[in-house]
Amino acid sequence: MICRVIRMSVVVASVLSFALPAAGDTVTLKSGASISGSVLKRNDRHVWIDVGANVLSFEMDDVEKVELAKGDVAKVATKQDSLFSVADELPELPPKEQAKRIGPAVIKVSTPAGLGSGVIINKDGFAITNAHVVQGETSLRATVWFAQDDGTLKRVDIDDVELVAVNNHVDLALVKLKHPDGKDFAFAPLAKLESVGVGETVFAIGNPLGLERTLTQGVVSTVSRNVEGLTYIQTDTAINPGNSGGPLFNTRGEVVGITNMGILGAEALGFAIPGRYVKDFVRNREAFAFDKNNPNSGHNYPKPPARRTFGVAPELQDGSSGAGGNPATTTPKKPS
Repeated sequence: MICRVIRMSVVVASVLSFALPAAGDTVTLKSGASISGSVLKRNDRHVWIDVGANVLSFEMDDVEKVELAKGDVAKVATKQDSLFSVADELPELPPKEQAKRIGPAVIKVSTPAGLGSGVIINKDGFAITNAHVVQGETSLRATVWFAQDDGTLKRVDIDDVELVAVNNHVDLALVKLKHPDGKDFAFAPLAKLESVGVGETVFAIGNPLGLERTLTQGVVSTVSRNVEGLTYIQTDTAINPGNSGGPLFNTRGEVVGITNMGILGAEALGFAIPGRYVKDFVRNREAFAFDKNNPNSGHNYPKPPARRTFGVAPELQDGSSGAGGNPATTTPKKPS
């Protein structure tokens, strides 16, 4: 039996009289009432708690805070054959709570030509960003926000950033940060399974137009949008220039994709590189190792001119029929 409780102190009082399970999870309502039991599940709208005789459901709008006896930090197991991590039993949390937990793993990546975002994927400081953010650059800077004991974040610029690998085809780059104090970095796990689905709540954290640590939220529009031979996650989460290379999270705080482009002049049309491409890139990073002395490493070459066809008007040489306009205006563009 599931009982729904919303701002009903009488019902809450009767719940408290039940024999409660041993688990020490606590849901505190904005009314001041507290309910102890075992939190079974929660998302951005509801929390479900087992109080022994019943399972109660509360709307998050009525909840002040949720405290878990075992804490919100899940047991993260680092894969032995690669640099990234996955996690088991991550709790579903509202984006505002997940941002506090995994927000310090998001970084800003700056170059002389512009800026983008990135996400740290292990404690040693390896981070993922977009290839087009670091394209042809060797002078990189990362801005990191370190969590302090008092709950605040300390903003630190790190100039010791190594460009490890670049894959222009999938628009991914791997960089290595060196901690100024030699400590471990906060990091975010990649999604263990390709389980993201249409309609699922996702959120991005990045630096659009240089506005640091901006969170935007939306849903997955489709998981298989074909763009130039690769499939992307399409989302209505706001993706703007400066978000490039930042993480797209699910409500468990897992990285399900790396945001990299949007359609210029359109709204609610953002795209992210699926996690499976990220994992494959990291596992095979040696094949894409960056070498500043190799002119073919980490550089983007312009496309060759379109083939001219005899008897076709010059304005149609780009291959368009004239009915739909220039394809370049309808193809997703990668924010810089």
